[in-house]
Amino acid sequence: MGSFVELTAVDGAKTPAYVALPEGQPRGAIVVLQEIFGVNSHIRSVADRYAAEGYVAVAPAMFARVQADVDLGYTEADMQQGFALKGAVEALPAPGVLRDVEAAVAHAATLVPGGKIGVVGFCWGGLMTWRSACELASISAAVCYYGGGMTSELEASRQALCPVLAHFGTLDHYISLESVQAFKQAQPKVEVHVYEADHGFNCDLRGSYNAAAAAQAKERTLAFFARHLG
Repeated sequence: MGSFVELTAVDGAKTPAYVALPEGQPRGAIVVLQEIFGVNSHIRSVADRYAAEGYVAVAPAMFARVQADVDLGYTEADMQQGFALKGAVEALPAPGVLRDVEAAVAHAATLVPGGKIGVVGFCWGGLMTWRSACELASISAAVCYYGGGMTSELEASRQALCPVLAHFGTLDHYISLESVQAFKQAQPKVEVHVYEADHGFNCDLRGSYNAAAAAQAKERTLAFFARHLG
């Protein structure tokens, strides 16, 4: 089980973050970026699972700049609240919450001196993972799960500073397969995998959970981080 710490971004903003530590010497660190539902029980469990694999895991509360203590479920009302919070955060002046991702990376670095740091994100967190990979030189690898918006023409025009792995679902009604193929063509260096699954297939608390796709994506993700984080 992990615990919460308080991060301080370069602009002085305070952000809580859930931190899970592995037993023994860490093999690296992974920053876990939330969906639109906050650092809820699922995101905390994701961090715990990476810790069980030997990584320090840090999950910053990326809505803290607009609302504190966001911990939502997966009802329609939760989803609408999450969309509203995402909109408020996206409306912040640039670089917005990338400062908080950077603070999480910096904190992770203090826990793995000399070690490498990766980022993994889901849904909106997948988009923020992609942006982080393109903006933060301190990241050594990034994994995006069904990043909402990252297959847009604007996002596909960015250039990553580190190796990137991306997972998408063919049944995702938020991210069209056509846009995934266009992103793949525009980003030949990004390792893209597509699964017969819906949006949110990795989350075992959602109706769209797909155990087979989640297992295969996890296997690929752990192998990817093992290669690039050492």
